[in-house]
Amino acid sequence: MSRAPRIVIVGGVAGGASAAARARRLSEEAEIILLERGPQVSFANCGLPYHLGGVIPERSSLLVQTPERLRARFALDVRVRSEVTAIDPGRRSLNVKNLETGESYQQSYDALVLSPGAAPIRPPLPGIDDPRVFTLRNLEDMDGILAALPSEGQGRVLIVGAGYIGLELAESFRHRGLEVCLLERLPHVLGVADADMVAPLQAELRRNGVDLRLGISATAFGGCGDQLLVRLEGGESLSCDLAILCVGVRPETRLAQEAGLALGSTGGILVDDQMRTSDPHIFAVGDAIEVRDFVSEAPALIPLAGPANRQGRIAAEVILGRDSRYKGTQGTAVCKVFNLTFAMTGMTEAALQRRGMSFRKIYIYPPQHATYYPGAQPMSLKLLFEPDLGRILGAQAVGPEGVDKRIDVLAVAQRAGLTVLDLEDLELCYAPPFGSAKDPINMAGFVAANVLRGDVDLWEPEELSSLAGSQLLLDVRSPAENANGSIPEATCIPVDTLRARLAELPRDKEILVFCQVGLRGYLAARILAQHGYRVRNLSGGYRRYQQWQATHIIR
Repeated sequence: MSRAPRIVIVGGVAGGASAAARARRLSEEAEIILLERGPQVSFANCGLPYHLGGVIPERSSLLVQTPERLRARFALDVRVRSEVTAIDPGRRSLNVKNLETGESYQQSYDALVLSPGAAPIRPPLPGIDDPRVFTLRNLEDMDGILAALPSEGQGRVLIVGAGYIGLELAESFRHRGLEVCLLERLPHVLGVADADMVAPLQAELRRNGVDLRLGISATAFGGCGDQLLVRLEGGESLSCDLAILCVGVRPETRLAQEAGLALGSTGGILVDDQMRTSDPHIFAVGDAIEVRDFVSEAPALIPLAGPANRQGRIAAEVILGRDSRYKGTQGTAVCKVFNLTFAMTGMTEAALQRRGMSFRKIYIYPPQHATYYPGAQPMSLKLLFEPDLGRILGAQAVGPEGVDKRIDVLAVAQRAGLTVLDLEDLELCYAPPFGSAKDPINMAGFVAANVLRGDVDLWEPEELSSLAGSQLLLDVRSPAENANGSIPEATCIPVDTLRARLAELPRDKEILVFCQVGLRGYLAARILAQHGYRVRNLSGGYRRYQQWQATHIIR
């Protein structure tokens, strides 16, 4: 371009606002126009549930940037309450409607960045348009919910969908003293995670007074005096003051479709690794686009703020001549549920199975810091990796503290191409209040490396339903631990007496060993293997068995 480019950005928040700010930092000459349909161009939508719960008391705290501050600091032409109704790619022009005046005008561009986001799904159910049935996407939605909430400590809120937002809202409304009923059509909360890793979240929700109902959906909404009546599958009805739908989001692609831009197989706007759409002058970022999954390299929809920010930055850099490229989305995320934290990165076991990808998995339950320092509490960590090379495929963790730190380390290791063997060698912070000399990341590496090197074979709780006469369950914990609960039909021989009692074990049977969390079982497996026994250990031990059992019993 001989003159400075005119860059028009449609949509603010994470992707659009990042693109605008980055473009200005790279070029003082570029004309940058930011069009936003709503009244605010940059706000913390991830903070909306916490303002609803009163944890973030001031609404103004959610305003990341105001139009006035963006104009002053970045010399941007910010136009709020401006809706783009059509794109003419041939003329490189937009039709813009001023929602304040109702007037429309044409706006030309040299480069266009689409950041329309994703809209909450409202299923076509009877009564879904009742004004007491809400979704939560922006500040206006939040204001409407606040206005409809009953007085502190009174009333009932129904939340449909137990994803990240549904879980955060459940905690927030309980924080306000309201009764909360949380419906989830799946058999477990947080459908993006594996069932065995979210059982603690389900127990935590119920422990804090949430009426959690799994495997059930709402089928209709209707009036009942001043109460909203919600009909459930099976015929039961619930009354509440308001309901909030948290059943997922759908990429906003209408503008792109009508402009003839290609969509991907997932329904998101198709872009290359430079965020360019099928039109070379139009870019797209954020929740509306189809991304490449970092692990499987398959197309995916992963609506997260961090990736949207990076995509906006990349689009601006490419428009202004830099060779920047997006390297895929891992899906790294974290969620607070009362006193527990859940975090994950990469693919889950369920996702790997759906794609037919080979994997191995291990479970550990380490404390978040040294056990001799007060307040040590265990976390649950699941690590998935390739069976041959040990490439990290995914990880999930849940616990009271230290979970986000460990998943962040694993996310970095995954993006850097490290294997589980490399985790053994990571040098991480250690002082008694913060960790252990062998950090949980190192421990996960040790356990996974043992599997990879063939030092131990593992068995899974699912095998218990098909135990053969040629197998024997061996509990190597203490008699007291065994008496407090064990896997049915298991023989108990503590690991410290195992060498002296080898004669009690049949050599013609495979020994399936377990302990409390896996370590003593591993030691027993090494002893038995070196004495000629066929043996496998249960990764995660009896704790893992209980966790697995909970996913089959708790509903």
